Amino acid sequence: MIRARIVGTGSTTPKRILTNKDLETIVDTSDDWIIRRTGIKERRISTNGQGENTSELATVASLKALEMGGILPGDLDMIVVGTVTPDRQFPSAACFVQKALNASKAVAFDVSAGCSGFLYGLSVANNAIATETCKNALVIGAERLSSITNWEDRSTCVLLGDGAGAVVLTPSTNDDGILSTHLQSDGNFWNLLYSYDERSKIPEILDTIEGKPFSLRMEGNRLFKKAVTCLADIAAAALKHNGLSCDDVKLLVPHQANLRIIRAMAERLSIPMESVYTNIEKYGNTSSATIPIALDEANREGLLKQGDYVLLVTFGAGLTWGASVVKWSF
Repeated sequence: MIRARIVGTGSTTPKRILTNKDLETIVDTSDDWIIRRTGIKERRISTNGQGENTSELATVASLKALEMGGILPGDLDMIVVGTVTPDRQFPSAACFVQKALNASKAVAFDVSAGCSGFLYGLSVANNAIATETCKNALVIGAERLSSITNWEDRSTCVLLGDGAGAVVLTPSTNDDGILSTHLQSDGNFWNLLYSYDERSKIPEILDTIEGKPFSLRMEGNRLFKKAVTCLADIAAAALKHNGLSCDDVKLLVPHQANLRIIRAMAERLSIPMESVYTNIEKYGNTSSATIPIALDEANREGLLKQGDYVLLVTFGAGLTWGASVVKWSF
C-alpha cells in the first residue's frame, strides 16, 4: 500500500500584532473577557503592500516546508491551497503560489471548505499519491480573515487573524504517513457561519488592511455546541478506523477556533490537555491555516518523533468537519 507521508512543514504569520488591548479601542470589549471566552491574547493582521497577501503568505510557508523536506519546487506534481480569502476570486491562490515557486509541472487549485480547507486538501493530495497519479504534493492552508472581518461585531472580530501553514507530502510504502482521513459536511447548518455581501468599515488603526466586499457572520452559541459534538465524534471514528485508542495519541492538533471548544472536545475524548497542541493565544482563529501552523510549530519544537501518532481534527463553515490520523515519519 502506498500512503502519503509528511516530510516537511512550514508556516508564517504577518508582522503586525493586534492585542486584546488594541481591540478595546475598536469595540466594546475587554482583554479579560476575550481571554476567558476564547483563550486568545493577540492575533496577527496582514498589511497591504508588505508581501502579506494570501498567496504571498502561502508561498513563504511553502518554501520553509520544501526546504525541510528536501524537495525542489520543480519536483512538485500538485499544489492545493485551502482558503476562503484568496487574493482574487479567480485565478486560484494556488496558481499564484505555483508562479512564485516556479513549480511549472504542478497542477494547482484551491479548496473552499471554511476552516476545514487544509484537511480537505490533505485528503485530495493523499488520495492522489495513494493512486500514483501524483508523487510530490504541497498542501497549504492560508487566510487573511482580517479582510472579511466585521470590525463592528465584537462577537467575531476578537477571534480572527491571518497566517499560512504548509506541508510537503511524498509517497511511502512503510506503515507510516497519513493512515486515514475522514471528512463530513452538512449544508443544513450553513447559516451558523457564512459570508454576507457587505463591506465592513475598517477602523482607523487598521487602515492598512485589505477589505473585501463581503463579511463574516456567525451564530456563536449554536456553532459551539455543534462543533464540540462533531469534532469529538469524527476524531473517535478516525481512531477506531485505525484500531487506535485515545491513549495512543501522542499529540492532538485541533483547529484553533476557541480554547473552550478545544478543551470540551479533549474532555469528551479523554485526551489530557498536555497532549493537545494549542497556539490560539498568539494567533487567534486563522481558519484553514490553524492546523498547518500548529503542526509546524509542534514539529519545530521537537514535540514529534518518528512513529508518533498525531490526530488532526477540524470544523468549519459549510458546515464541514474532518479528522486525520498520521503516523509521524521523521
